Amino acid sequence: MIYQAKKDQVSYGEAIGILLLDSYIAFVPGDVGNATTYSFPVRYKVVKGASVDRLINQQDPSLLQPFIEAGWDLVREGVKAITGDCGFMILFQEQLAKEFPVPVFMSSLLQIPFISRTLAPGEKVGIITADGRNLTEKHLKAAGVDKNMPLVVAGMHDQPHFFEAILAEKGQLDFDRIEEEVVGVAARMVSEDSKVKAILLECSDLPPYAAAVQRAVDLPVFDFTTMINYVFSALVRKRFDGFL
Repeated sequence: MIYQAKKDQVSYGEAIGILLLDSYIAFVPGDVGNATTYSFPVRYKVVKGASVDRLINQQDPSLLQPFIEAGWDLVREGVKAITGDCGFMILFQEQLAKEFPVPVFMSSLLQIPFISRTLAPGEKVGIITADGRNLTEKHLKAAGVDKNMPLVVAGMHDQPHFFEAILAEKGQLDFDRIEEEVVGVAARMVSEDSKVKAILLECSDLPPYAAAVQRAVDLPVFDFTTMINYVFSALVRKRFDGFL
């Protein structure tokens, strides 16, 4: 077999490229920003100047160009698809999908239409977001959500340990305390609305707590990792090995 090198590419074998916010957060195993989360290699690129505040609070449209520049770096480095590490990146989904020659899936919110279609009529998708104050109809519409998809949204912005570690970027993360907070938010959501039959964790920092959430509420739990693993399985197909 003969392999052909690609111009300007100096490493190979990383199908998933991940655009990272320019943040000061401890990415624990399970977080999108921790490479041990995956059973396959990934490639990271920081979007310079794209802070949590500029993306989530300001929703700054001028961030598009830095996203484009960082994304092209990943494309030149050989990735087969591009994702991100914040669900609020959905605001740039359409522009980035048009820009790059590889599939783009910038937000865990893109899973909402699929999840909704798996449920019975009237059943709801419960969304746990990093900041319920700033997740708007604009974000949901960009993800393909329509009025026929009933949702319940709860934010983590009023949970002190999560707020300090993620939104305030204090640089220190208390895993056990945040897990308690996320499980508490999920449990309250389900107890207050019995029609919630699946949960989506919007924030890329929430997958580490997905198993604990599922133990607490006994429902399907979707997040960035379910999406990334799904796309990877389509990008890198392997022969089936079995018998009759």
